[in-house]
Amino acid sequence: MKDMNKPSTKDPGRKGTAWSPLYQPVFRALWIASIVSNIGTWMQNTATAWLMTSITSSSVMVALVQTATSLPMFLLALPAGALADVLDRRRLILFTQAWMLAAAALLGGLTLAGETTPWILLTLTLLLGLGAAMNAPAWQAIIPELVTRTEIPSAVALNSAGFNVARSIGPALGGLVVGAMGAGNAFLINALSYLGVVVVLYYWKRPKSRSTLPAERMIGAMRTGVRFVRHAPALRAIFVRAAAFITCASALMALLPILARHNLGLGSLGFGILLGSFGMGAVAGALILPEIRRRISIDLQVTLSTILFAVVFLALAYLQNFIILCGAILTAGAAWLTLLSIFNSSVQSMAPSWVRGRALAVYMFIFFGGMAAGSFLWGTITSYLGISRTFVLASLTMVAGLGVTARFRLASAEHLDLTPSMHWPAPTLAVNPQLENGPVLVMIEYHIDPADSHEFGMALKRLRNVRLRDGAIRWDLFVDAAKPERYIESFLVESWMEHLRQHERVTVADREVEKRVRAFHKGTEPPVVTHLLARALPK
Repeated sequence: MKDMNKPSTKDPGRKGTAWSPLYQPVFRALWIASIVSNIGTWMQNTATAWLMTSITSSSVMVALVQTATSLPMFLLALPAGALADVLDRRRLILFTQAWMLAAAALLGGLTLAGETTPWILLTLTLLLGLGAAMNAPAWQAIIPELVTRTEIPSAVALNSAGFNVARSIGPALGGLVVGAMGAGNAFLINALSYLGVVVVLYYWKRPKSRSTLPAERMIGAMRTGVRFVRHAPALRAIFVRAAAFITCASALMALLPILARHNLGLGSLGFGILLGSFGMGAVAGALILPEIRRRISIDLQVTLSTILFAVVFLALAYLQNFIILCGAILTAGAAWLTLLSIFNSSVQSMAPSWVRGRALAVYMFIFFGGMAAGSFLWGTITSYLGISRTFVLASLTMVAGLGVTARFRLASAEHLDLTPSMHWPAPTLAVNPQLENGPVLVMIEYHIDPADSHEFGMALKRLRNVRLRDGAIRWDLFVDAAKPERYIESFLVESWMEHLRQHERVTVADREVEKRVRAFHKGTEPPVVTHLLARALPK
């Protein structure tokens, strides 16, 4: 019988198409359920904003609704990423979905009973935001478990397209439900929308981890995640390019309401059409992205999409025709989807499973931080320069950012094998260390032809990143002053348990880096590996 929980690798004719991830049963079911859930979320957002304006005249309380929705996503990105790697992701998502279901249902019940006050509405909105923040990294991190490696970019694009479809439909449905049935029923419909995701995940049999070590502790897991990103040049390149784009691109959503109301004289319907154009552009981008990906490199995709976005800013600065502006914003939606799909799928493809949630959390931290800081920046600049000049400045800054970040090349991870290699042999020990014993000093002795010292050092640069990325807190290379052919590589790990975790974290791709280094070894025996345990002096 076919295992419906395991991604299918058959039918190469579907490989790399926009729709191929939907042939994976669990991904397809979860994708449909997530669209329904996101429609419910947008209905909730519309009903919340409308209800707050109905029960209070305070502009501060109305503004705090958006704060309660988005602030948890920014503040809790790193802890949520750590939880996504420490805990079972399936169970974590089930818990957060149930959390949001309960909060929405409670808010719906209180609203129908006429008991919702501004502070109750804010509190329960904050609880929903907390659930969404804790859910997001784990949700993103399970995508590579549901599809094949070559389908990850298409799966990310489909998720983004589904989100934008929901964003186009949800607010309108929310307005209809609120007008016909009241905000309380909109909240209850949102609560029901979480059930589809819960049912799909309940029946998904996620493969269990093979690790026999205790789970990482929260603070240590966060520190490990930051260290991994710090010593992963490919991820750092993604984050730099993403930050440069998002900070400038945030001007679009920050200034679009002002453009619609004051420059174009539009009402709420016209503004909604502009927003819908952006969402439809994103959907179109998801459909054409696989074909674009086959024809041009990732770096060129990022460059062209960024320039396209900058041109749209110029159109918004100088044009007044509503139809043309809708077309420009639709184009911006396609470019936005292309760029964010590249950044998101690259992070997922570059990070091994044990740290994927934390890598995605750092990306989300940069994304939401860039959106928040950029929105404030462009809003402030608009008060001095006006909206047209601000769009021109945003366009020029975006293009300048391409030049500044050009040296951060984006690498393709399509052929990068991040499965655990498990090739490190168990250490031969005369003592039996406790897991908490440490720190641990690991030394590897090489014998190198002095003529190869430069090439050996270049190969070790990549291996150094691997050691530090996977858990080492210090790395050094020593050469014997009496025997210049003798080199000692050493790295320090916090504890014996952390070193055992290193054994599990080494990937097949890391093994290739090690083989490149060991190819320089000229000894008759393999390099000697020594483990030294720290020992306290007697009192």
